[in-house]
Amino acid sequence: MAVVVVGAGIAGLACARSLTEAGLAVRVLERSRVCGGRLATKRYDDRRTDIGAAYFTAQDDGFTSLVTRWQERGLVREWTDTLSVLDPDGSHQTTGPMRWAAPNGLRSLAEDLADGLDVTTDRTVEWIEPGPKVDGIAADAVVLAMPGPQALRVLHPELLNARTAVEDQRWLPSLAVTLVFPSRDWSDFHGAFVNDHPILQAVFDDGDRRGDTAPVLVAHTTAEFAENYVADPAAASDEVEAAVRTVLGLDTRAVTAHVHRWTYARPTAPGRTPFHLDEQRIGIAGDAWGNPRVETAWLSGMELGKALAAQLA
Repeated sequence: MAVVVVGAGIAGLACARSLTEAGLAVRVLERSRVCGGRLATKRYDDRRTDIGAAYFTAQDDGFTSLVTRWQERGLVREWTDTLSVLDPDGSHQTTGPMRWAAPNGLRSLAEDLADGLDVTTDRTVEWIEPGPKVDGIAADAVVLAMPGPQALRVLHPELLNARTAVEDQRWLPSLAVTLVFPSRDWSDFHGAFVNDHPILQAVFDDGDRRGDTAPVLVAHTTAEFAENYVADPAAASDEVEAAVRTVLGLDTRAVTAHVHRWTYARPTAPGRTPFHLDEQRIGIAGDAWGNPRVETAWLSGMELGKALAAQLA
């Protein structure tokens, strides 16, 4: 038997690595073709674009140490500590912690975490039942690294503690729209949060973020707007492009637009604990267990791995 981690986003991979370092056998199952979850990087016209998390910050000592190692290997770089805020009445700058970006896309960091782990992609888990068992196969413990609504779909009714832990989680959707322009016709702005807009929540300069100066913007929409395009997300591209051109004052039309729908883009309220772990050996981790950030997801998975290793010992 082994610990089974369902979900190969950063929380699941951090948990699997923590368990492996404790000497436990771990198997990671991921329903998608690739690792990463919302550390998502898509290839459009032979160029990688980040369409999930826009960046990450690092404050925890353990995560900062990992980021330093990534930086030494050229996997990440400091991007900016200043972003724009666009309001109906004008714009201003907001300064905060350093935002980090990845030259090869944020998914490259998930791939680095997955290196050396037993990861199976294209593997959809249908049912977690007492034992615990994963699709009828016994395990020492099971970790679900996924949004609460997805966890509820696979948790057996008798796994009451785990179901109760996530049943109140609420997530908002969003559309990530990649706009490729013929040239860079905007002034440097790194990225911008857009306040009180019916369509846009944020816009990021992916060429600036990735460091190759490609004329590519990535817009993230409001949840309310995304709800209108459940059946056909691609149909939203014209409206989003028009909104981006308006807020940035652009005259040039985009050459291409690519739309990705995130049904579970972000949780609405932070969790009260860093993870869930019960006596039935069911663990749950992710960025819903704290302020929704990349760092939160990593910490949630890492700390769950440590707690689970102690329990199994």
